[in-house]
Formats: sequence, structure tokens, C-alpha cells
Amino acid sequence: AAFADAPPDIIVIDPIRNLFDGGPEGGGENDNTAMMFFLKDRVELLREAVNPDAGVILAHHTRKASKHQVKDDPFLALSGASALRGFYTSGLLMHRPDEDSSVRRLEIELRNGPALPGKLIDKVKGEWVELNPLNERLVRKEVGAKLDAERLRKHDVILCMLLDEAASERLYTAMQFAETFENRGGLGSKHTIRERLSVLATKGFVKFLRDPSGFGFPVTRSRFGYLCVEGMQFGAPVEEVDPDTGEVTTQARPVLPSHFKCPQSGLCLQVENPAVWVYPEGLEDDLTHMSEA
Repeated sequence: AAFADAPPDIIVIDPIRNLFDGGPEGGGENDNTAMMFFLKDRVELLREAVNPDAGVILAHHTRKASKHQVKDDPFLALSGASALRGFYTSGLLMHRPDEDSSVRRLEIELRNGPALPGKLIDKVKGEWVELNPLNERLVRKEVGAKLDAERLRKHDVILCMLLDEAASERLYTAMQFAETFENRGGLGSKHTIRERLSVLATKGFVKFLRDPSGFGFPVTRSRFGYLCVEGMQFGAPVEEVDPDTGEVTTQARPVLPSHFKCPQSGLCLQVENPAVWVYPEGLEDDLTHMSEA
């Protein structure tokens, strides 16, 4: 009667535990007889009363299972009686293969269709999205994750150092920065620092200033110029007094790039608008990881 005009197309019970009824004998979720009573005499009757053609979604918890067990047969991790697994026509099970990663794996089981491969999913900007499984490491995952984290750490350290040095009125070319900060901040050798700077330049985190004469530095013969990062300011803000009103204002001295490294050719190209920091297309994942780090 409540849905006389437009009965629902989907009935969701989330989770089963909150509405479970084991019947006259009062069996629990682990009892196959009680589970079948709930599914046939409660869920099925509910669907018949509301809309016989409606689909039913049952949300259920999982039990603690080892990674090896989940890998061999993920749906054995469903808690409670095994009768549930024999009742549904399709099942989805979401689990986290790596506790240190936000990526989940979605396992799929069909009763009346061909087997479907699992999917990797993650939440991006509040929405679940499917990830490319080809990007998943197959061997030495923990070692690879540690190396990724170390690279991100070095990127952050380099960017922060450049900002701090500019605030102290010091600018650097790539070579001079690498030699100055070798083995400092855990950055490693000058060759490692040069390599990281090259990657940061390709990804748009580092750009270049060809003519720093406005800051008292000579024009360099370096291929690219002086290193520049987003938000860089030279020295402390300067106070200026308006001669007419006497108003004191603080004026920052931004270090704006004149050139950037082309991510395709590696050539040094001129920036169209120095005041607008532009990152190469397709860099959303790198920006997200850098902000999380």
C-alpha cells in the first residue's frame, strides 16, 4: 500500500545483521537453517509484497581471513552461514589487498554467467573510480611502495628547500643546487638530485628563470636557467610608504618563471604567462600524491 503508484525497483538490506531473523528456533547468522529461513521467509516474501520484479541487494560483513585465503577464494571471507552464498545470483566483495594503500579490490562472482576478473578501485575526489590493473605491481610490492614513498619525499624536500633558499635571497641553477645540497636532507648524491630535478621539471613542479638580474644575480650560461617553483618569493616582503598618504604596504617579490621544460621534447620553451603556473596535462595523479605526501 505504501508503494501503490510506483513500487521500488531495488530493495536494499544494509546490513543483513541489523534485520536478521532466524525463525522460530532463533538460530543465528552462522546457522544454515536460520539463514535460509531469513532469505526465503523474510526477504523473498518482502519482495513479493513490494514488487515481485524488484532486485534485492544484501549488504553483509566479512569475517577475518588471511590474505592467502582471500586470494584463493575471496567469497569464503563472507561471515555467517554458507547458505547465503548459494542463494544470491551475483556477488561483489570489496577488500583491501594492501593495508598501507587506499586501493581496494572488487571481486565478482556470478551464478549464471561467465567468470569476471576482479577490478581495482579507489576513491578519487569523493567518487569511486576503476584503476588500470596494468599499473599494479605483481612482484616486490612492499619494496616498490617504499621506493615510491622515498621518491615523493625527495621531491617534497627539494621543493621546500628551493622555497626556503629563495626566501633567504639565494637562487640556484640545477647543477649548483645539486652540488650545494649533496647528502643533505637525505637527498643523496648530486647525481641523484639532478635526476630528481629533471623529473620535477618534466612534471611541471620546477620551472626556470633565464634573467635573474632583477634579483641581483647574473645571467647564467646554463641550458635552462635558475630553478623556480610555484609560490617562490625572493627575500622578505618589502615595506613601501605611499608619499601622498603615508600608508605603509607590504610588497612581496615573487620569482616568476620565464621558461619551462617541454615534457615531450625536453626542450627549454618560453612561458606564455609567468603569473599563471601551468602543469602538463595528465598530471592529476602526481599532484594528488604530492599533496598527500
